[in-house]
Amino acid sequence: MITLYGLSASGNCYKLQLACAQLGIEHAWEEIDVTLSESNAILHYLAEGSPLLPSDPWQRAKTLQWMFFEQYSHEPCIAVSRFIRKYLPAQHPRRASLEALQASGNEALAAMERHLARLPWFGGETYTIADIALFAYTHVADEAGFDLGAYPRVEHWLKRVIQQPGFVPMRND
Repeated sequence: MITLYGLSASGNCYKLQLACAQLGIEHAWEEIDVTLSESNAILHYLAEGSPLLPSDPWQRAKTLQWMFFEQYSHEPCIAVSRFIRKYLPAQHPRRASLEALQASGNEALAAMERHLARLPWFGGETYTIADIALFAYTHVADEAGFDLGAYPRVEHWLKRVIQQPGFVPMRND
């Protein structure tokens, strides 16, 4: 059995909990006060040899492409907006960055919407760790001030992720 260390309210940590649940990986959870720093690398490790990580090199590369997108274009806008809005006081100086974060986050959501017009999942035709990575903060984007109603394909995708075997909800303490 493995032990995962993380903050339950973190989307990055939630990715790992969700992957373990869906892969049937027994694990212990140790709550700590900081998030895991490279959750997508850990997702890749956990999913090795499973259907969540395609064995076909092209499909694997497409899965990784969306995981890199999540870390570079999605998470820095949506997760940071969520953190500022949910955890920082109203007068905090970081609130000044919310407008720019919202604009960039909406660009990321629009890219996801365009992709989902062509393919059902972010790894292609099947559910992968790219979907887990993107789900973690997308499903709480409303807490970051994003209106997902403008992205109906993203909303439908969120519902399909929730229907995956072994799904567990995020502890949002």
